[in-house]
Amino acid sequence: MALVSAHTQVKARALPGGVSSDIYRVELPRRTICVKRALPKLKVAVDWRAPPERNRFEVGWMRVAGRIVPGAVPEVLGEDAAAGAFAMAYLAPAEYPVWKNLLRDGHIDLAGTSAVGDALGRIHAGTADDATLAARFATDAIFEAIRVEPYLGATARAHPALADRLAALAATTRNCKRVLVHGDFSPKNILQGASGPVILDAECAWFGDPAFDVAFVLNHLLLKGAWRPQWRMRYVEAFASLERAYFAHVRWEPAEPLAARIAALLPALMLARIDGKSPVEYLQSEVEKDEVRTFASALVAEPVERPAEVAQRWLEVAAR
Repeated sequence: MALVSAHTQVKARALPGGVSSDIYRVELPRRTICVKRALPKLKVAVDWRAPPERNRFEVGWMRVAGRIVPGAVPEVLGEDAAAGAFAMAYLAPAEYPVWKNLLRDGHIDLAGTSAVGDALGRIHAGTADDATLAARFATDAIFEAIRVEPYLGATARAHPALADRLAALAATTRNCKRVLVHGDFSPKNILQGASGPVILDAECAWFGDPAFDVAFVLNHLLLKGAWRPQWRMRYVEAFASLERAYFAHVRWEPAEPLAARIAALLPALMLARIDGKSPVEYLQSEVEKDEVRTFASALVAEPVERPAEVAQRWLEVAAR
């Protein structure tokens, strides 16, 4: 990447977290950077493989998103496409806390949540129906391997009674080609900086269905309510704040069909984070898991039309 010379002293330390890549904090004489390298086999209990070339699409997503929403991604410093690696600016945790950790600890800032929805909406709007980007990010095989199959396919095998509904959701997702999708738009991949959110980990980047990104992040806001039930109402308020800010930018299609796709996909992703290939690590007890299973299974079988209806029913479950 030509970031150092042969005689530069380099100190690299592996960073924790993440299952799909090796990530290093690298100290150079004049600055600290972050280097990320995609793995062909993900670090999970099941056998889950994905093409390492997804790394270059991650870099591509960051460059596109950074032009649309300046400051919303770390600066890309260099890329080694052959090695499946790239370097970016290192953002210190003290200044850029991980949004997941803030949510975990009850720091549920609605303005910050709204900013996340605003950034996502602007990125989707800024890439909508762009034929050049559609050709550049025709990463269907990668998205299938790292998202559709491990989430919807694996969950269908775990819940045969819902297999037809999950297969239909997978088909809808595959066939919708409207915007540049992040693919892992989760609180663990979003930092909350003083000037707004900074988005990481776009290795699932794909030109496809905007509903996937929205459902993916809203899912986590609901699941946090099973993890921290004392703040379930606040998480739902954050859900509404993010959804409202996002939909302010929806112009590429009518809001109603997009909302219906999100509402249908949302419970499927909830179920996937319990019984798919990538279960959330923070729901440990079978009581917590069964609450999500029961709730999500009913809505996969009989979907509603709006994400807000999913959130309202989630609150009603807690009130019983």
